[in-house]
Amino acid sequence: MVNVIGLGYIGLPTALMFAAHGIETIGTDVNEQLIATLNSGNTTFDEDGMYDLFKEAISNNITFTTKYVNTNTYVVAVPTPYDKFTKKVNPCFVIEAVKEIINICENETIIIIESTVAPGTIDKYIRPIIKSENVKTIHLAHAPERIIPGQMIYELKNNSRTIGVDDKTVGEKVKSLYSSFCLGDIVVTDIKIAEMTKVIENTYRDINIAFANELAKICRFENLDVYEIIRIANMHPRVNILQPGPGVGGHCISVDPWFLVGDYPGLANIILAARKINDSMPVFVLERANEIMKEKNMKNVDKVGLYGLTYKENVDDVRESPTLQLLEAMQKHLAIGLKVYDPFIKKNLVPNQFYDLDTFLDNVDFVIIMVAHNEIKENMDKLIGKVVLDTKNICNLPGTYKL
Repeated sequence: MVNVIGLGYIGLPTALMFAAHGIETIGTDVNEQLIATLNSGNTTFDEDGMYDLFKEAISNNITFTTKYVNTNTYVVAVPTPYDKFTKKVNPCFVIEAVKEIINICENETIIIIESTVAPGTIDKYIRPIIKSENVKTIHLAHAPERIIPGQMIYELKNNSRTIGVDDKTVGEKVKSLYSSFCLGDIVVTDIKIAEMTKVIENTYRDINIAFANELAKICRFENLDVYEIIRIANMHPRVNILQPGPGVGGHCISVDPWFLVGDYPGLANIILAARKINDSMPVFVLERANEIMKEKNMKNVDKVGLYGLTYKENVDDVRESPTLQLLEAMQKHLAIGLKVYDPFIKKNLVPNQFYDLDTFLDNVDFVIIMVAHNEIKENMDKLIGKVVLDTKNICNLPGTYKL
């Protein structure tokens, strides 16, 4: 039996996947409301394929509870925030989960940490707890997730996995567990390599995006089309530049690189520069919007609307959202009246938030596209007559402004 600890964006689909593929599974989370929602037959966030997977897991008797259960296999998928001052990982939730597991687990237990952590975190924070507070034999493993909102179910099945362990025999047991649903290659290595591998995967993408964003700034200065330049450059067989945008969000690409900056000051120089560039983009969008308003002689912020609150298209995840970063960067008195709308966000998150596209558009003259949801792609004709700043390069209406 597997006890999955933490039923958020990673833990819940992982628990459902185990259960749907015949593994006896208990899902645990301290959030009572979340557990009540799951036990009422509802999922806690939208994701392609999630509901069908949920129904299959329910039919295989998955259980949701706020309690840890006695077993010999645990998957820890709790949040790992970072300290915004030191830039170091804060492993408090992982530490708390491991302590709870130690209190009730069986001998010869395997604790698999899926939460993304900085290299060395398990050696520094987790291993000492097991050695000092426990007389049982406990085996540690690190199997960092590699999935992205919007494609979670597909990627859980098809992406390759890395499993870090001390003992290859334990590694084969963990590999067998994940092989119940994972069709991708599963590599068994040591724990610290697994920690580093996950962090640098997201760091690589952050650096590539930062390069694109810096190009956007340079091209804006020279009044050049950055998208055409990237398109032509990418025709070279060894060039693959990503697209610029309004910033980087989510709990992976915008967070994991900071772990390296915090742990290796003076060494992670390119990484630090990339983080600064990507974090500067929401303000760059504000500056572009201000330029456009001056050009159009627009003075009323009440008629400006931000389309998109989530950090990426077609999901309901707002973690580290560039739109939220932009709103935070604005002085409060400047943000008064600014309209905001996202089709995936049903609860009230920010002032002047709308819940219907047509009503939103009726109230604005200037639309800033922050997220490339399918909804706006399919309704571009509704932007005719509006001033549009397209930060995602999806609008081809005449007169559209770009980054």
